[in-house]
Amino acid sequence: MIEQKIRECCVAAVKDLYHQEITPEIIGFERTKKEIEGDFTVVVFPLVRFARKSPEATAAEVGEYLKSNIPWILHYNVIKGFLNLVMKEAFWLDFLEEEAASPNFGTTPDYHQAPVILEYSSPNTNKPLHLGHIRNNLLGNSISLILEANGYHVIKVNLVNDRGIHICKSLVAYMKWSNGETPKSAGIKGDHLVGKYYVLFEKQYKEEIRSLTASGIPEEEAAKSAGLIVEAQEVLRRWEAQDPEIIALWQTMNGWAYEGFADTYKRLGVEFDKTYYESDTYLLGKALVYSGVEREALIRKPDGSIWVDLQDEGLDEKLLMRSDGTSVYMTQDLGTAEQRYNEYHPSRMVYVVGNEQIYHFDVLKRVLRILGKPSGDAIFHLSYGMVELPEGKMKSREGTVVDADDLMEEMYLTAEETTRTLGKVDDFSDKEANLLFETIGLGALKYFILKVDPKKNMLFDPKESIDFNGNTGPFIQYTYARIQSLLRKAADAGSSSFVPRPSSLVTQEREVIKLLYQYPSIVRQAGDELSPALIANYIYDLAKEYNQFYQEVPVLREEDPAVVSFRLELSSITGDVIRKGMKLLGINVPERM
Repeated sequence: MIEQKIRECCVAAVKDLYHQEITPEIIGFERTKKEIEGDFTVVVFPLVRFARKSPEATAAEVGEYLKSNIPWILHYNVIKGFLNLVMKEAFWLDFLEEEAASPNFGTTPDYHQAPVILEYSSPNTNKPLHLGHIRNNLLGNSISLILEANGYHVIKVNLVNDRGIHICKSLVAYMKWSNGETPKSAGIKGDHLVGKYYVLFEKQYKEEIRSLTASGIPEEEAAKSAGLIVEAQEVLRRWEAQDPEIIALWQTMNGWAYEGFADTYKRLGVEFDKTYYESDTYLLGKALVYSGVEREALIRKPDGSIWVDLQDEGLDEKLLMRSDGTSVYMTQDLGTAEQRYNEYHPSRMVYVVGNEQIYHFDVLKRVLRILGKPSGDAIFHLSYGMVELPEGKMKSREGTVVDADDLMEEMYLTAEETTRTLGKVDDFSDKEANLLFETIGLGALKYFILKVDPKKNMLFDPKESIDFNGNTGPFIQYTYARIQSLLRKAADAGSSSFVPRPSSLVTQEREVIKLLYQYPSIVRQAGDELSPALIANYIYDLAKEYNQFYQEVPVLREEDPAVVSFRLELSSITGDVIRKGMKLLGINVPERM
């Protein structure tokens, strides 16, 4: 890329002009503002101390040096400490012919040696997937695609939370109130049925706490002594003791949940290379904890519970094993991390988990290091913000979550209503129309979520997400379909496939090409920062720029056949980049709409 050449030439300029040695990394670039003439902007301020001149004088001297040594530079201008370089048209045309038209444009084919393990989804088997899970799954899936485009071998893993007190709550409720109900007899998905009993447990548990507090028992004590929670704790103890009755019901209800999850994942377009189960990994975690006690790295208290003391590291004591010998979340995460590290020897283990777990992963890394495990240094927590609705936060235990299946169906129906109203499917068969509604609906959902920086909380508005104007998935999908329609019309009209070099570029053509040039660096940056939002917003900028070109510059109406061929080729390459970028977000684009 030309940026590296410019950096190297800036290093040479500082050496030749000012007799100073610098590294290329000191040279900063910015995207030239549209109102300023220029294609690349070099930030000259870091060079001022070497030149011992004003920013303007330094920029002018460096600019003249670059122009003399890089043949692609036509001229330059200086605004304060910013050096704006204008490239010759031949530079952009060479890029379009030699790089942008390549099938591998924007990807790095060579794999890094050590794989990256990427964990996402991590559902609980006591409830169906909800809107928060959707953000998690979409982030994980897109990041896996982005890392693969950057040459990494990615192992996509799912850790199913299939054990623990929350699972036992569903078991208790089912045993008490189900009357043998099954997904088939109830006519609902298995994960929804299991979730129904989790919500029922919490409702009855709250009533029991209210009753106890009304009798004068403090609320904290009531929460611990309520009969339902005592039953759930006993079921957890029986589960860890491998009680046949509890294990059988647990396997049945988990099976229902897995079937439901599989349907949701399929529609969402998410898949995994391997699935881990906490019911397996917690045993390895317990073994690690016991070994830590033997090595006196961990503390066993008089009641039998096991803790790690992190006070010297600015934290507190953390429970790793309860006094009754049952494990906590940290226990199984220790086991999972160690098992994965031993299996794959990864360069990184990336956990896509909400930002409320920042402390948890900080402790996890520290405990593994205390235990002498290298897996601790490989862990990276990609924390993301919560998803809220216009109505406020969701609460699983109160049954006020937005169910993932219901949301996807709502997006489909909204896409159908909007698309039919706009008359975009009048000549479609029923099968074609249904596929388009699914493509638009899920594309709107995925894009609206992924365009937001993962670290930020976000407000999800289904109606806003499916607007055909603005920074939305349907707008980008429509732009792609418009390009394909243009190419089909050209083919039907018998336009020449030969693409001659134009004698000059109009401003709109040049702006589209400049954006196309940025695509590989955007993909790299998104991989470095693990942020699909960078790609999403880039693709929107490209679609918006192309639409301006399409509205202001004639393509098929152009009289010069050579210019028509060039503009069709530019349109085709733009469509390919839009398709590639949307694919990295896990979004399909329709050929017509």
